[in-house]
Amino acid sequence: MVDRERPPTRNTKPETQAETLVIGLGNPILGDDGVGWHIAHQVEAIWGDKNRSPAVDFLCVSVGGLSLMEHLEGYRRAIILDAITTGSQAIGSVHSSPLEKLADLSSGHSSSAHDTSLRTAMTVGRKMGFALPDKIWVVTIEIEPNWEFTEGLSAATSAALPEAASLALKQLERWK
Repeated sequence: MVDRERPPTRNTKPETQAETLVIGLGNPILGDDGVGWHIAHQVEAIWGDKNRSPAVDFLCVSVGGLSLMEHLEGYRRAIILDAITTGSQAIGSVHSSPLEKLADLSSGHSSSAHDTSLRTAMTVGRKMGFALPDKIWVVTIEIEPNWEFTEGLSAATSAALPEAASLALKQLERWK
């Protein structure tokens, strides 16, 4: 996937890297799949408007597994914002927890050595000596998969944005 930049969010690591990264995941041209980007933009706008400290880097990408792990290198903490499809929650349900509390979806990534779950990628990265975050918090919104090209969000997913952004901001505050 090609990273697609939407100002003011950056797609490259800044020269002076903060200790915390907020990263929006998904494909912004597949409707609700791009909700991670929407959450990241909301969090960035609120965090920046209040001139909060310490500095936080924001990034939006359409990657996973090993590529996502590489973006996390050098940060002490990270918040990952993404869509999720479990089939067990109502569309628009928001979930917030540490990465280790989420189900490990490694079995869904066994068809390619280049694509793996984030948990597996983090384990590999640590074994290789990468400086990876000790703390990773994940905020997700349950979506119904949509394979039609659109940049818009469904009503249920859009309605969940403020709650998801609030949970990410609360985690940033806890880490201050």
